[in-house]
Amino acid sequence: ILTIIQGYSSLSLTNAILEPDIKISLTEILEAATRAATLTRQLLAFSRKQMMQPKVFNLNEAIAQLSSMLLRLIGEHIQMNADRAEFLPPIHADPGNIEQVIINLVLNARDDMPNGGRLTIGTTSVVVDAEYVRRNPEAVAGRFVCLSMADTGCGMDAALQARVFEPFFTTKEMGQGTGMGLAMVHGIVKQHEGWIEMVSQVGQGTTFRVFLPVCETGADELHATPPS
Repeated sequence: ILTIIQGYSSLSLTNAILEPDIKISLTEILEAATRAATLTRQLLAFSRKQMMQPKVFNLNEAIAQLSSMLLRLIGEHIQMNADRAEFLPPIHADPGNIEQVIINLVLNARDDMPNGGRLTIGTTSVVVDAEYVRRNPEAVAGRFVCLSMADTGCGMDAALQARVFEPFFTTKEMGQGTGMGLAMVHGIVKQHEGWIEMVSQVGQGTTFRVFLPVCETGADELHATPPS
């Protein structure tokens, strides 16, 4: 449905003799349809119903490829640091979805530091045992790659932390966001059989830790010769 709306709007906008008022209206229609498509993708991600195209890849390489764009997103008032493990096992995931996780966590950190601060993006390999699972109900035993996102922003109290992954919940003003960013992150991570942990203190900043399963057979696949 949205493709039809976007398609006809785009085709109509190619008409060189459009009246200015009609052109403005068509542009508004196209932009609204684009926002609706984005929201639909976010809802599918939250409900863990979106289509995935998983492949074996290294999370460090994915972050490195995004680094220049992330620097533009956060602005010059925020310092971005990297603390990535040198030898990181591969994961089997949808690269586009994992990029969305990284971008949304970075945007959340940026919004939490309006007056500037420091953002540290880290990766590490961890082994989760039975004792850890007892302390963290969402955790699963096994080998995982952990993506951490730590900011020095405003932080959150307990009431905000309880609702942070709730769809459509936002502390921003009307029109400043859909409130789906972190809900989408939560849905994507769950769809990849992982989980998220969060630590936050008012005035001390927030740290998100995303756990994604290691691809045990990924090392061979990562370096395999692609089929002809």
